[in-house]
Order: sequence, then C-alpha cells, then structure tokens
Amino acid sequence: MPKLPVLKGKELIRVLIKLGFFEYHRVGSHAQFKHNDGRRITVPVHGGKDIMTGTLRGIINDLGMSVEEFIEQLKK
Repeated sequence: MPKLPVLKGKELIRVLIKLGFFEYHRVGSHAQFKHNDGRRITVPVHGGKDIMTGTLRGIINDLGMSVEEFIEQLKK
C-alpha cells in the first residue's frame, strides 16, 4: 500500500473538482462538495495547514477510491 500524500485543503479541492464535484456549501473553514451521483464530501480548509492523515484516508474512502487511484488523480 502506498503512503498517503501530504495535502493542504486547497490541493484536495482541486482533485475533487477534477472528479466532478462542486462546492455547494461553506461554513467557516469547512467546504462541502456534492457529486451528481449523490456523494458528499466535507473538506477542512484551515489556511496553510495539512489535512491530517486519518481525515484524508476517510475522505478517500468516502470517494470510493483506493489510495493508489487517488494518487493517480492527484498526479493528473
């Protein structure tokens, strides 16, 4: 299993947009995204801070992707 990348919230948002998600709500430092198939993802956007490993792993699981597939999307 590959190692999880270290990402900031803005970097993760770029990947989500590439995957077809759109921002539908923002409260404070948390942005919420929807996909047309019904999936919803909440992304913490805390300035320049990195997303914690457990949070990122949970988001990847919510996307229905493996870590390998996520890293491939990140490279595109």
